[in-house]
Order: sequence, then C-alpha cells, then structure tokens
Amino acid sequence: MEKNDIYVIAEMACSHDGNPDWARKIIDGAGLAGADAIQLQIWSLEYMMAPSHPKYDLCKKIELSREDWASIVEYSRKRYPKMDIYSFVYEHKSIDFVKSLGIDGYKLSSSDLSNPLVLERVAATGKKVNLSIGASTMDEIASGIQRVRQGSDAEITLMYGYQSFPTLIKDINLRQIGKIKEIFNLPMGYQDHCDADHPSSFWIPALAVGMGVNVIEKHITHDRSLKGVDYESALNPDEFKNFVCMMRELESAHGEGELKEFSPEEIKYREFQKKSVVASRDIKAGETIKKEDVSFLRASELGFAPDQVAEVVDRAVICDIKAFQVIRKEYLT
Repeated sequence: MEKNDIYVIAEMACSHDGNPDWARKIIDGAGLAGADAIQLQIWSLEYMMAPSHPKYDLCKKIELSREDWASIVEYSRKRYPKMDIYSFVYEHKSIDFVKSLGIDGYKLSSSDLSNPLVLERVAATGKKVNLSIGASTMDEIASGIQRVRQGSDAEITLMYGYQSFPTLIKDINLRQIGKIKEIFNLPMGYQDHCDADHPSSFWIPALAVGMGVNVIEKHITHDRSLKGVDYESALNPDEFKNFVCMMRELESAHGEGELKEFSPEEIKYREFQKKSVVASRDIKAGETIKKEDVSFLRASELGFAPDQVAEVVDRAVICDIKAFQVIRKEYLT
C-alpha cells in the first residue's frame, strides 16, 4: 500500500450538503484523524442524472461548482499535504476537470462498470482506480477491469460493499470478498455503509480487514445529528479519529507475515510454558537413565523437548541430578 498496510479513505460523499465550508470541515475531520485519503464526489448533474430521477432536485440543490471544488482541493492540499485526494466520478464530462486538479486516484461507481466513456477516460489518466462492484455480476466486473486494462496498467482495487444506507448486517456477506479476490487476483477494498450509530460501523470493517481487505472506505460528515445528505453511515470527526486509531492498531497486529526468530517476549513465554525432560528421582553419577527415571514437566529452564526423550534414555550421567532437575546435554556421556 501507499502509506499504511490498511489504507483508510474518508468518503465525504454529499455530506457537505452543497456548502463548501462544510466540505472543508469534513476535510479537517479526515486530516486530523490521520486518514490516508479524502474522497470527493465531483460531478456535473446535467451529465449524470435525468430530470425525471427522484433525486434530481436534491442533487441540483447540493451541486457544487467547479470553482468550489478547485478551492476545496487546494484547501486539502495546503492543510493536509500527506493526505491523498481521490475523486468519485459519475460521468465522463467532468473527468478532464478532475484530472486538472491533480488528484491521486479515482473511484468509479458499479453503475459505470459497463460505461466505456468513463472507464476509458479514467484509464487514460494512468491514476489508481478503485472499482466499486456492488450488485454486479462477475461478467460485469470482468468487463470493467478489461476496459481499464486496455487503456492503462494502473493499480486497480475492487471495492466490495452492500449498497444500502444503512446496510443491514445480515446482508453484507463478507465471505464473497475472498471468492472475488480469488477470481480476479486483485487487491480488495471494503466500502462500509453500516449504521453509524451502531457499533457494527466499527467492527464490520475490522472483520473485513481480517478477511484480506487492505483498503477501507468509510463515510465521514461534519455533524451527523443534522441528518443531512449521506449521514446514515457517516462518522463524526471524533468518531472517525477513533476509527483510524482502530485501523492502525489492527495494522500493528498484522506483523510482517514472515517467519523469524522469536522475540524476547516469545522466548520468555517458551521458557515459562514449554515442557522439558526432567529427572523424576535423584539420579547418581554413573547411573544409566531409564524411561521411568524421567518426566515431562515445565521447569525453570528449557532442556530436551519431550519428543527428544530418546536422546536421554539409556544414557549414563556424569554428575548427580536431583529430582525435578532439567536434564542437560552436558550431563550425559
């Protein structure tokens, strides 16, 4: 991953409610929380939605101008230069504008997996692409990947997530993640839409990480109590900070994944926990050890492991060994 093993994307969505100042507050929440990226949904309504759509009037009300977006991106760059900026694009006409903002990556809706205008233009940027695959067939996913691959060798991450707000836990079906990863051999991300007022909004993403996901997209807002647009799954800034802290703790638990020498704590545990071959009675120098003369016990030090008892039995000892004393190699002839 670019910065952290678990790449956390703060999804602003439309929780700015058409107010650029609120958009900047949300960026502050993401930046101060330590998110790896802020994700902005940049679109021109005339190219995205027909006037007959039930959400058209709402989207018209909250649509931000390109001047607003340019100012918002500049704000994020200056205040939080280490935080990447992703853009969620919904139509091809805005992609050249988004590209001019110098963003770091794109998110595409599952509705555009079959849209060559969006796929090809995003691929041509050469930037990283997160493909949403919710409610999509394997053929649709494969077609979307192929379209991107035809125009770019950019990194592709498949973003799994149930698209309802908020998502019911029983509908999430995280086991699909492993199967989809196996089919396409691509990195997997999880876009969470659990109820932000429920603890599952923390532990479902944590479970997804345990199932092989290394990109987590989480909604963020400035104040969920206002119940504005896209509030259902969005964490408040203080909650988002706790969420990122949880992800960093999960990261530390991942470790390096390589077999290595025992740490000092592991050595201490072995000395405390592992059993050794010890004398079951006092054994005098010159005696030969028989099977009945040894036991397998935890002791104050490590010696022969129980499965090495054959190296001890029928060997003479060169010194006295007290009962319950670990039998060392140097005690044997």
